[in-house]
Amino acid sequence: MSETADVLKEIPLFQFLDATEREELAARLTPVHFPAGQEIFRIGDPGDSVFMIHKGEVEIYFKNDTGERIVLERASDGEFFGELSFLECGNRSASVVAITATDAYRLDHAHLKGFLEIRPDASLHLLAALARRLRTTSERLRHTATRNVNEEVEDKRTLVQKAADGIAAFSGSIPFLGLHVVWFATWLTVNTVNIPGIPHFDPFPFGFLTLTVSLEAIFLSVFVLLSQNRQAAKERVRADIEYDVNLKAELEICHLHEKVDRLTDDVLVRLERLQQSVGKTPRE
Repeated sequence: MSETADVLKEIPLFQFLDATEREELAARLTPVHFPAGQEIFRIGDPGDSVFMIHKGEVEIYFKNDTGERIVLERASDGEFFGELSFLECGNRSASVVAITATDAYRLDHAHLKGFLEIRPDASLHLLAALARRLRTTSERLRHTATRNVNEEVEDKRTLVQKAADGIAAFSGSIPFLGLHVVWFATWLTVNTVNIPGIPHFDPFPFGFLTLTVSLEAIFLSVFVLLSQNRQAAKERVRADIEYDVNLKAELEICHLHEKVDRLTDDVLVRLERLQQSVGKTPRE
């Protein structure tokens, strides 16, 4: 048995073949090698072959209308890619790049068609891989432009960031102001009015109070700045999401214009055919 036929045993798509069938299929395979970083094919290229990975890893991806890179799948040893173009007899619907040095086998369109005619059960494996990638694509596209800025930022907060947000929120509230009014009034009263049993621990000019307030202002300003920096990052995320949403809306409007134009053309063509069928011409 040839080395290529032995390799086919490790690929789930061909595990059910007997030795003779694997030998026949191995004779039709073309070994190929892709160094790390090489683009195997791009979206829109002719889809005339399927690739089966012997060793290595590839990334299957495309870019959406906003330019975001959507990774459909990372295929490695024993997996295959490029089957969609065979099923629809069209061009490549995604791009593939080798993440690591990859050894693979290429099966041309005619040979794959003959193989599926002999073993129709193999089409189920192709459809399963297609369904898996379609599910991944749908899930990721669902979050491309309809993201929640709070979900994008809030879940990534550290304990210090949560504390900074809480302190900054409390420092700008009425209870914080009322607490300090009570604190200062009590401090000044205790240190200016002779109250039996309570000594003046910080007499005029209230140096200890000045030191306490200064330290509080320093720490409070740090927490407020941390919270403001996080809010600025949150606003950047919000701006990115709004840009994506606006761009998506603009593209949808363009698509609607195209559909309306096509519909108008179809209606005009049909009206012209109706006029010709009844032998009438449009009035001046």
